[in-house]
Amino acid sequence: MMLGFDMSDTKRFLIRLDPRLFAALRRWADDDLRSVNAQIEYLLTDVARRAGRLSRERGNRNGGGQ
Repeated sequence: MMLGFDMSDTKRFLIRLDPRLFAALRRWADDDLRSVNAQIEYLLTDVARRAGRLSRERGNRNGGGQ
């Protein structure tokens, strides 16, 4: 999980998911001792970093890059 940020800096939005996908995310999150929200953020952060769209700095939540 990412630490070192103020929760008031987070962006909120509604997301619609297929119920089967949500159930899979719930099981995965439970296995990793995370909330579903934290699991989704973890997965998106990992993919964005691998694609070079997000810097590897810990705690950088701006979605910046280099």
